[in-house]
Amino acid sequence: MEILNVLVAAIASYAFGAAWYMTLSKPWMEASGVKVGDDGQPANKSNPVPYLIAFVMAVVVAGMMRHVFALSGIDSFGKGLVSGFGIGLFLASPWLATCYAFGGRPFKLTLIDAGYVTFGSAIMGAVLALF
Repeated sequence: MEILNVLVAAIASYAFGAAWYMTLSKPWMEASGVKVGDDGQPANKSNPVPYLIAFVMAVVVAGMMRHVFALSGIDSFGKGLVSGFGIGLFLASPWLATCYAFGGRPFKLTLIDAGYVTFGSAIMGAVLALF
């Protein structure tokens, strides 16, 4: 049952990411410096590799989060939501901000990507705690 739980949590977070980045596509493309085609879409949008990597990494994160939750006794929707939110905001986002700061990336990009990490982790944690 754990693998199903991990897959559902990864899918939920991945779907949230799709909605997040579709909503923020223009500011994200501007801040990230992604090359844009004549249609205004990312030049590599037909390349499946980034999407596959994103999904596999969502599964990896969900698997580790499930492990941490099991060891910590996080077993309710509320605990999963708050714990996932905390993981995103206080563990993943600071690392992202550090890398972006040293890379000279725009702060707007940090906010957009850290927002996804934070809320995506909250969703993932909530789903994991449902099973």
